Order: sequence, then C-alpha cells, then structure tokens
Amino acid sequence: MSILSFIKEAGEKLFHRDPPPASAPADEVKAANDQAADAIVAYIEAQGLKATGLTVTYDGATGTVTVYGVAPDQATKEKIVLCCGNVKNVESVNDQMTVDQSAPEAQYHTVVKGDNLSKISKQYYGDPNKYTKIFEANKPMLKSPDLIYPGQVLRIPPL
Repeated sequence: MSILSFIKEAGEKLFHRDPPPASAPADEVKAANDQAADAIVAYIEAQGLKATGLTVTYDGATGTVTVYGVAPDQATKEKIVLCCGNVKNVESVNDQMTVDQSAPEAQYHTVVKGDNLSKISKQYYGDPNKYTKIFEANKPMLKSPDLIYPGQVLRIPPL
C-alpha cells in the first residue's frame, strides 16, 4: 500500500471534461468524481484485468485516485494501479490493494522525451535486448513497443 505519483497532463483521456471548479455545487463535484471513477474502472476492465472487490474513487480537486481490491497476483495489482495513474488529470494513486499471491514488486519508470524500451532496458537490466520483458510486463496497456509517451509510467519487473 503506497501512493504513486504521475504526471497529471499525460495519459489516457478517459474523462469527457475537466473536473469542476472547487466552487461548484457539491452534488456536481460528486457526480463528476463518480463519473471519472467509473471511467477508470471501465478502462481497467477493458484491459482484461480482474480483482476481487475492485473499487476506485477519484478526487478531482487533488487529482487523486484511490483503488481497493484483491488482485490475484502482484503483476495484476501493479497493472491496475498503472491503469489508474496513466490517465489525464490523475496526479497520484493511493494504492490500497492487496494480492492473493505475493511476489517481488516491480520498479516504476516515468518515460521522458527520447526514451524507448531498449534504452530503458539498458538502464535497468544492463541489456537493451531485454526490452521485450518490459513490453510484456506492461501489456495489455502497451499495444506496441514503439508506442510509449513522455509522462507514462511503466512497470519494470525484476529479472
């Protein structure tokens, strides 16, 4: 359980509008936050990721997503957290998830301009040819090893 930081301006555009201003009526703010949380859950489900009791909340004022549930394994948990965080207007994810089968945790890497999976692989593994391990660790969110973008956060699993 931890809080992970993300770049608020980067990521999937799941919300149809920006969060309402703090001065908006409370019911409008709640409705917008609930709609955003539902969009994140739908995105997680569209990736084929499952967790028992998956619950997502969103606070538009702080750009914070909180995610609860029990994932079947560490990799699924980390992918769900990344699905929550790699979303435009999300600045942090409060990870309250647990796992059925624990395993070593992955590291995380925030993509910067000029990065590619080979360069990232060389940085973490000392071998640029192990980029496929990073690609596989971030599927289904990554569709191609060439389609990463600055601000995106990737899982870097242990070798």
